[in-house]
Amino acid sequence: MANMLYFMGFLALSCSLALASDPSPLQDFCVAAPNGQVFVNGQFCKDPKQVTENDFFFSGLNKPGNTANPLGSKVTPVNVAQIPGLNTLGISAARIDFAPYGLNPPHIHPRGTEILTVLEGTLFVGFVTSNTENRLVTKVLQKGDVFVFPQGLIHFQHNAGYGNAVAIAALSSQNPGLIIVANSVFGSKPPIADDVLAKAFQVDKSVVDHLQSQFWMDN
Repeated sequence: MANMLYFMGFLALSCSLALASDPSPLQDFCVAAPNGQVFVNGQFCKDPKQVTENDFFFSGLNKPGNTANPLGSKVTPVNVAQIPGLNTLGISAARIDFAPYGLNPPHIHPRGTEILTVLEGTLFVGFVTSNTENRLVTKVLQKGDVFVFPQGLIHFQHNAGYGNAVAIAALSSQNPGLIIVANSVFGSKPPIADDVLAKAFQVDKSVVDHLQSQFWMDN
Protein backbone atom coordinates (compact mmCIF):
# COMPACT_ATOMS: atom_id res chain seq x y z
CA MET A 1 0.00 0.00 0.00
CA ALA A 2 2.82 2.37 0.91
CA ASN A 3 4.57 1.59 -2.39
CA MET A 4 1.36 2.27 -4.28
CA LEU A 5 0.89 5.64 -2.59
CA TYR A 6 4.52 6.50 -3.33
CA PHE A 7 4.04 5.55 -6.98
CA MET A 8 0.84 7.59 -7.28
CA GLY A 9 2.53 10.60 -5.70
CA PHE A 10 5.49 10.28 -8.07
CA LEU A 11 3.14 9.95 -11.04
CA ALA A 12 1.19 13.07 -10.02
CA LEU A 13 4.42 15.06 -9.63
CA SER A 14 5.73 13.86 -12.98
CA CYS A 15 2.49 14.81 -14.72
CA SER A 16 2.46 18.26 -13.12
CA LEU A 17 6.02 18.89 -14.31
CA ALA A 18 5.23 17.61 -17.78
CA LEU A 19 2.24 19.95 -18.06
CA ALA A 20 4.12 23.00 -16.73
CA SER A 21 5.35 24.10 -20.18
CA ASP A 22 4.44 23.81 -23.85
CA PRO A 23 3.65 20.24 -24.95
CA SER A 24 6.53 18.35 -26.55
CA PRO A 25 6.21 17.65 -30.28
CA LEU A 26 5.42 14.09 -31.32
CA GLN A 27 6.87 14.56 -34.81
CA ASP A 28 9.67 16.56 -36.47
CA PHE A 29 7.49 19.68 -36.60
CA CYS A 30 3.90 20.89 -36.53
CA VAL A 31 3.82 24.11 -38.55
CA ALA A 32 0.88 26.28 -37.53
CA ALA A 33 -1.85 26.24 -40.16
CA PRO A 34 -3.66 29.53 -40.79
CA ASN A 35 -7.41 29.59 -40.31
CA GLY A 36 -7.60 26.16 -38.72
CA GLN A 37 -11.21 25.06 -38.27
CA VAL A 38 -10.54 23.26 -34.98
CA PHE A 39 -9.71 25.13 -31.77
CA VAL A 40 -6.78 23.41 -30.05
CA ASN A 41 -4.30 24.23 -27.28
CA GLY A 42 -1.74 25.78 -29.61
CA GLN A 43 -2.16 25.81 -33.38
CA PHE A 44 -3.63 23.34 -35.85
CA CYS A 45 -0.91 21.54 -37.87
CA LYS A 46 -0.27 22.31 -41.49
CA ASP A 47 0.02 19.40 -43.92
CA PRO A 48 3.76 18.49 -43.77
CA LYS A 49 3.82 18.19 -47.56
CA GLN A 50 2.87 21.86 -47.83
CA VAL A 51 5.57 23.08 -45.42
CA THR A 52 8.29 25.32 -46.88
CA GLU A 53 11.49 26.92 -45.59
CA ASN A 54 9.60 30.17 -45.06
CA ASP A 55 7.52 28.52 -42.32
CA PHE A 56 10.71 28.52 -40.22
CA PHE A 57 11.96 31.99 -41.19
CA PHE A 58 11.58 35.60 -40.04
CA SER A 59 13.39 38.64 -41.42
CA GLY A 60 13.79 42.07 -39.87
CA LEU A 61 15.06 41.60 -36.34
CA ASN A 62 18.04 43.75 -37.30
CA LYS A 63 15.73 46.75 -37.78
CA PRO A 64 15.20 49.10 -34.81
CA GLY A 65 11.66 49.32 -33.49
CA ASN A 66 9.88 52.68 -33.42
CA THR A 67 10.27 54.05 -29.88
CA ALA A 68 8.43 57.31 -30.58
CA ASN A 69 5.66 56.58 -28.10
CA PRO A 70 4.89 57.55 -24.48
CA LEU A 71 6.78 54.53 -23.12
CA GLY A 72 9.87 55.11 -25.24
CA SER A 73 10.18 51.42 -26.08
CA LYS A 74 9.14 48.96 -28.78
CA VAL A 75 8.94 45.18 -28.62
CA THR A 76 9.31 43.22 -31.87
CA PRO A 77 8.03 39.70 -31.15
CA VAL A 78 9.14 36.56 -32.94
CA ASN A 79 6.71 33.88 -31.80
CA VAL A 80 4.42 31.40 -33.50
CA ALA A 81 2.42 34.26 -35.02
CA GLN A 82 5.53 35.34 -36.97
CA ILE A 83 7.17 31.91 -37.47
CA PRO A 84 4.53 29.19 -37.86
CA GLY A 85 7.25 26.54 -37.54
CA LEU A 86 7.62 27.40 -33.85
CA ASN A 87 4.32 25.65 -33.15
CA THR A 88 4.85 22.98 -30.42
CA LEU A 89 8.58 23.76 -30.15
CA GLY A 90 8.29 25.71 -26.88
CA ILE A 91 10.50 28.67 -27.74
CA SER A 92 10.22 32.23 -29.06
CA ALA A 93 12.16 35.50 -29.10
CA ALA A 94 11.76 39.26 -29.13
CA ARG A 95 13.81 42.36 -29.84
CA ILE A 96 13.29 45.27 -27.44
CA ASP A 97 14.35 48.79 -28.40
CA PHE A 98 14.59 51.62 -25.88
CA ALA A 99 14.84 55.36 -26.38
CA PRO A 100 16.81 57.20 -23.67
CA TYR A 101 14.96 56.53 -20.38
CA GLY A 102 12.48 54.32 -22.24
CA LEU A 103 10.54 51.71 -20.29
CA ASN A 104 9.21 48.24 -20.98
CA PRO A 105 6.57 48.55 -18.23
CA PRO A 106 5.81 46.00 -15.51
CA HIS A 107 4.32 42.96 -17.20
CA ILE A 108 3.89 39.20 -16.96
CA HIS A 109 4.47 36.31 -19.35
CA PRO A 110 2.01 33.73 -17.99
CA ARG A 111 3.37 30.89 -20.11
CA GLY A 112 7.11 31.46 -20.35
CA THR A 113 10.39 32.22 -18.62
CA GLU A 114 12.40 35.01 -20.26
CA ILE A 115 16.17 35.27 -20.63
CA LEU A 116 17.33 38.73 -21.73
CA THR A 117 20.66 39.72 -23.32
CA VAL A 118 21.67 43.38 -23.61
CA LEU A 119 23.16 44.20 -27.01
CA GLU A 120 23.60 47.95 -26.55
CA GLY A 121 23.18 50.43 -23.71
CA THR A 122 22.46 50.12 -20.01
CA LEU A 123 19.26 48.63 -18.59
CA PHE A 124 17.87 48.65 -15.07
CA VAL A 125 15.78 45.49 -14.79
CA GLY A 126 13.89 43.65 -12.10
CA PHE A 127 11.14 41.27 -11.08
CA VAL A 128 8.91 40.89 -8.03
CA THR A 129 8.55 37.57 -6.22
CA SER A 130 5.10 36.19 -5.47
CA ASN A 131 2.99 36.84 -2.38
CA THR A 132 3.52 37.15 0.45
CA GLU A 133 7.16 38.14 0.21
CA ASN A 134 6.77 40.49 -2.79
CA ARG A 135 10.54 40.99 -2.89
CA LEU A 136 11.95 43.23 -5.62
CA VAL A 137 15.00 41.70 -7.33
CA THR A 138 16.90 44.21 -9.50
CA LYS A 139 20.12 44.53 -11.47
CA VAL A 140 21.82 47.10 -13.70
CA LEU A 141 22.83 45.42 -16.95
CA GLN A 142 25.52 46.48 -19.38
CA LYS A 143 26.24 45.36 -22.94
CA GLY A 144 26.68 41.58 -23.01
CA ASP A 145 24.96 40.97 -19.66
CA VAL A 146 22.23 38.35 -19.33
CA PHE A 147 19.31 38.26 -16.88
CA VAL A 148 16.48 35.77 -16.29
CA PHE A 149 12.85 36.62 -15.47
CA PRO A 150 11.03 33.57 -14.04
CA GLN A 151 7.73 32.55 -15.60
CA GLY A 152 4.65 34.33 -14.31
CA LEU A 153 6.42 37.01 -12.25
CA ILE A 154 5.93 40.75 -12.76
CA HIS A 155 9.06 42.23 -14.35
CA PHE A 156 10.29 45.32 -16.20
CA GLN A 157 13.21 46.83 -18.10
CA HIS A 158 14.18 50.51 -18.01
CA ASN A 159 16.84 52.28 -20.05
CA ALA A 160 19.11 53.80 -17.44
CA GLY A 161 21.54 55.35 -19.91
CA TYR A 162 21.66 58.52 -21.97
CA GLY A 163 21.62 56.74 -25.33
CA ASN A 164 19.47 54.13 -27.01
CA ALA A 165 19.46 50.56 -25.76
CA VAL A 166 18.71 47.24 -27.44
CA ALA A 167 18.06 43.79 -25.96
CA ILE A 168 17.16 40.37 -27.28
CA ALA A 169 14.90 38.10 -25.24
CA ALA A 170 14.33 34.37 -25.57
CA LEU A 171 11.23 32.83 -24.00
CA SER A 172 10.36 29.25 -23.12
CA SER A 173 7.08 29.13 -25.03
CA GLN A 174 5.96 29.43 -28.62
CA ASN A 175 3.34 31.87 -27.28
CA PRO A 176 4.42 33.14 -23.83
CA GLY A 177 1.55 35.60 -23.53
CA LEU A 178 1.71 39.17 -22.28
CA ILE A 179 -0.13 40.93 -19.45
CA ILE A 180 0.90 44.56 -18.97
CA VAL A 181 -0.10 45.28 -15.39
CA ALA A 182 -1.31 48.87 -15.76
CA ASN A 183 -3.19 48.14 -18.98
CA SER A 184 -4.95 45.14 -17.49
CA VAL A 185 -5.93 46.82 -14.23
CA PHE A 186 -6.85 50.30 -15.46
CA GLY A 187 -7.54 49.71 -19.16
CA SER A 188 -9.72 46.60 -19.14
CA LYS A 189 -12.79 46.51 -21.39
CA PRO A 190 -15.26 46.88 -19.82
CA PRO A 191 -13.51 48.66 -16.94
CA ILE A 192 -13.22 47.14 -13.49
CA ALA A 193 -15.59 48.99 -11.14
CA ASP A 194 -13.82 51.99 -9.62
CA ASP A 195 -14.98 51.11 -6.10
CA VAL A 196 -13.31 47.68 -6.47
CA LEU A 197 -9.99 49.24 -7.52
CA ALA A 198 -10.26 52.03 -4.97
CA LYS A 199 -10.56 49.49 -2.18
CA ALA A 200 -7.85 47.24 -3.64
CA PHE A 201 -5.34 50.10 -3.92
CA GLN A 202 -6.60 51.98 -0.87
CA VAL A 203 -7.06 55.25 -2.77
CA ASP A 204 -9.96 57.58 -3.49
CA LYS A 205 -12.23 56.65 -6.40
CA SER A 206 -11.29 59.89 -8.14
CA VAL A 207 -7.72 58.60 -8.46
CA VAL A 208 -8.99 55.40 -10.06
CA ASP A 209 -11.27 57.34 -12.40
CA HIS A 210 -8.32 59.46 -13.51
CA LEU A 211 -6.17 56.42 -14.19
CA GLN A 212 -8.95 54.65 -16.07
CA SER A 213 -9.42 57.71 -18.28
CA GLN A 214 -5.82 57.54 -19.52
CA PHE A 215 -4.75 55.92 -22.78
CA TRP A 216 -3.01 52.64 -21.88
CA MET A 217 -0.86 51.61 -24.82
CA ASP A 218 0.88 48.37 -25.68
CA ASN A 219 4.46 48.66 -26.87
